[in-house]
Amino acid sequence: MKGLVQFLVAKIILLVLASTFVHCYDPNPLQDYCVATNGTNRAETQYRFSRISTSVFVNGKFCKDPKLVTANDFFYSGLNIPGNTSNRLGASVTDVDVRRIPGLNTLGIAIARLDFAPGGQLPPHIHPRASQIILVLKGQLSVGFVSSNDYNYTLFSKILYPGDVFAFPIGLVQFHANTGKTHAVAIGVVGSQDPGVIPIGDAVFGSNPLIDPKLLAKAFALDVNIVRHVQRVFSSEGYIVK
Repeated sequence: MKGLVQFLVAKIILLVLASTFVHCYDPNPLQDYCVATNGTNRAETQYRFSRISTSVFVNGKFCKDPKLVTANDFFYSGLNIPGNTSNRLGASVTDVDVRRIPGLNTLGIAIARLDFAPGGQLPPHIHPRASQIILVLKGQLSVGFVSSNDYNYTLFSKILYPGDVFAFPIGLVQFHANTGKTHAVAIGVVGSQDPGVIPIGDAVFGSNPLIDPKLLAKAFALDVNIVRHVQRVFSSEGYIVK
């Protein structure tokens, strides 16, 4: 009997841990909404004999007073406007996340418009905090992602046309490229109010401060002078997310 009880307790603990892991990204809100506010992150704690001021950082944004929330806190207009693709990559990302819609705070979603000139691309990058799904509205896109070493760095890719949808798992290297002869437009939705983006080239060759070029030369089997040149290119540019 004692052994059975221990077994059941162990099973319950495993279920609790599994549930915790499932909800480790953008957990469910504890209220109807928590509209983000740009208030200070400095909080004051009042003790009996003294007041202590300390910085408090939250996982997300502070909540606006619910009595002051309006419909505009859940609204954005402008995704009908084409993004500017006059840049080196020939692409533009118009993000609509918690910075543009404060009401997205704690809701675990965001949306973006992706614009591509002919030949334009969003080069290999990672969204560290969210999976993504895209819908092509116009043109032709070559998209894909690469699995981890557990699955032998397998490439999953497709050519997408208007009406096609493709999903990208969280944290894996992905890319989008216009392989057609006309402009392409897509809508991307992610499972986080702030999914983050790590462009591989910018992170590796444009970090601040720069990674030792000798280290990168050995890692990528390149001449060190080539690495220095690539670092100059990436360290002088910003990413194209607007």
